[in-house]
Amino acid sequence: MSVEREVAQVEPATSAPNQVEVRVRAEPDQLSVMRAVVGDLAMRADHDIDSIADLRLAVDEACSSLVRLAAPEATLVCRFRLSGEQLSITAEVLSKNDFGPRKDTFSWRVLSALADAVSTSVESDPAANGSHLVRIELTKGRTAQV
Repeated sequence: MSVEREVAQVEPATSAPNQVEVRVRAEPDQLSVMRAVVGDLAMRADHDIDSIADLRLAVDEACSSLVRLAAPEATLVCRFRLSGEQLSITAEVLSKNDFGPRKDTFSWRVLSALADAVSTSVESDPAANGSHLVRIELTKGRTAQV
């Protein structure tokens, strides 16, 4: 119930018509929701089967990295934006740590290989009692049809 109340009171960051926002508990058992959403969006955007599989795995890697950094009771937020032939994903979570995902890990290498572009950022959140907003952004375009 508390999740429903929280979602009902949150205003979307933008009202972009090609954007979908999903909020779940920052726990590993919720990652399947994000994989399902990105897979469905990529399929509807005519991405090929390989691109859809890459996006599912990339979102799983990004969200897994954020879940490991998440503060207790944090919410994982993913925004999926469709722009032309590109699907952009922004995943973010509140963390007590002031550092982002490590870039010297196998997980980061997989993420970088699967997406066309990947970046991460950490911002202080003064409204969240010393917490930091950790974000991973990635984009993937459609594979050329042969």
